[in-house]
Amino acid sequence: MDNQYDEDMTSPSGAENRPAPPSSLDLHGTHPQRKKLAAPEINLSLDQSEGSILSDDALDTPDDLDINVDDMDTPDEADSLDYAGHGNEQEWQESQQDTVGEPTEAIPEYTTEEERQDAKLWRTVIIGEQEHRIDMKCIGPYQRVISHGGYYGDLNAIIVFAACFLPDSNRDNYHYIMENLFLYVISTLELMVAEDYMIVYLNGATPRRRMPGLGWLKKCYHMIDRRLRKNLKSFIIVHPSWFIRTILAVTRPFISSKFSSKIKYVNSLAELSELIPMEYVHIPESIVKTDKSLNASDS
Repeated sequence: MDNQYDEDMTSPSGAENRPAPPSSLDLHGTHPQRKKLAAPEINLSLDQSEGSILSDDALDTPDDLDINVDDMDTPDEADSLDYAGHGNEQEWQESQQDTVGEPTEAIPEYTTEEERQDAKLWRTVIIGEQEHRIDMKCIGPYQRVISHGGYYGDLNAIIVFAACFLPDSNRDNYHYIMENLFLYVISTLELMVAEDYMIVYLNGATPRRRMPGLGWLKKCYHMIDRRLRKNLKSFIIVHPSWFIRTILAVTRPFISSKFSSKIKYVNSLAELSELIPMEYVHIPESIVKTDKSLNASDS
């Protein structure tokens, strides 16, 4: 039946026998019969015989597709690069224009003077073969607590300790200050003393809130180098109060008998002047006033 259909389609009379196309849509459910079309025969062999896909007729280029590559207008390489970078260059120029008006914050230089000032804020000392760092800024107002009072005898140093310059114990950072001040006093003492020396402890005009605690005094004693303890010839306490006498009485079991024998009490500046030369001993004005008030009745 398929062969008969193919013959009818290929014969001239077959076109006359074809049914006419419908002029209206069939709404009664009848469907025309599907028709099968025969595909032309194709030779898939790899030889160049007639009808093969490798034949000259199949490989020939049509005349209307003759293209001359040399005549084609292709973009130059430099032109393509210029075009590709044109957008980036424009964006970079726009970003530069946007930042021209913005103020730039310059990085401050670390000058030699600033470096020298920062070095003054901290001091590294060696006490008892251990390295310590002292916060010099926090103890700045209290460095007057220790001073050099000249010499007596055969160049024996006089070290003056003014308790009135100690910090108040009600400060928030009191323990931190006293820790650094302790290191400062010990290290300064080692620098000031070469041979024998004496300590003059000015106790007058010192309120109770500024009196050093028992633990701080014991720490000072134990941290002092053996050489300094041995070379200490006298420990003079000027204007001793009952509080300082009590502290020394309590600490007596913890200190050597040799050190206890070196302690002397002096009730006035006049009495002190009979023991040591006062030319280079700095006496704070508050202690001078206290001395006058305490000894006014005696004069």
